Amino acid sequence: MRKWLVLLLLPLMASCPGKQSMESVLDLYNSESVPYIQVDKLAEGTEYILLDTRESAEFQVSHLDNAQWVGYDQFDIEEFLKKYPNKDEALVVYCSIGVRSEDIGEQLQDAGYTNVKNLYGGIFEWKNKGYPVVDTLKEKTEKVHAYSKYWGRLLTNAEKVYSP
Repeated sequence: MRKWLVLLLLPLMASCPGKQSMESVLDLYNSESVPYIQVDKLAEGTEYILLDTRESAEFQVSHLDNAQWVGYDQFDIEEFLKKYPNKDEALVVYCSIGVRSEDIGEQLQDAGYTNVKNLYGGIFEWKNKGYPVVDTLKEKTEKVHAYSKYWGRLLTNAEKVYSP
């Protein structure tokens, strides 16, 4: 349902004047059904399993160090349950800004996971605040997949990469 809402509202939002902030976009698209964790709190180093809910092409460009790719359209809760049977494990889901990750976080909560957090502002906010990301070789990179020109406006501190 949320996908259709995003697709319907995107042209309208793209035509609206003024620059939207991360906060206003997240307020529009998210219900905070999955509690946020702030970038600075995550960077403190508490033990979490990091779950990247973006598409594979986005993950391939860069991701948070030690993140596990679970995807969005490809996310399979049954496979996840097999790989992570401890439903009390501390999990942090993220995507570009936190919209898709909220959807995956809700699926995890519905499956009984009790300690799921959504990274506020996703990888964009992480990089905007100057924290490192790595490529598939675990080398630091300044590149971040910006998803689209519209969403890429929220990424201000990285080399933006777009899929062809």
